[in-house]
Amino acid sequence: MKEMELFELRIDDTSPQQILILREKQGSKVLPIVIGIFEAHAIQNRISNSFFPRPLTHDLLANILQEIGVTVERIVVTKLEKTVVDDEEHGTFFARIHLALPSGEKVDVDARPSDAIAVAVRVECPIFAEEEVLNQSGAL
Repeated sequence: MKEMELFELRIDDTSPQQILILREKQGSKVLPIVIGIFEAHAIQNRISNSFFPRPLTHDLLANILQEIGVTVERIVVTKLEKTVVDDEEHGTFFARIHLALPSGEKVDVDARPSDAIAVAVRVECPIFAEEEVLNQSGAL
């Protein structure tokens, strides 16, 4: 597992697909992930320190977790499933949000990487990717 950082977010409001690029903190591998426009804006709003008078969805989730004493320890991009559509290869990424409950119990929850990263930038937790995902993504 490799620690990653948010390297770049490419937003094109004329396209439904945006590109989020993670980069190894201690290395040179990058992980480009296609995400939706709403998730891209949710990430962009936070990293550009744009705040709204009322919490948006990812802010609400972060607020709920904080209020009930749950800590987001890290998020991990865990898997890349490749499919072929019309002779073109596509990939679907999977992630897990790792939580620590007030009782000390550890729980991890399935998430889309875009949502997990939108939460991670709000709670300032580390982002990781499985090495196999990094290796597979270069072949897309």
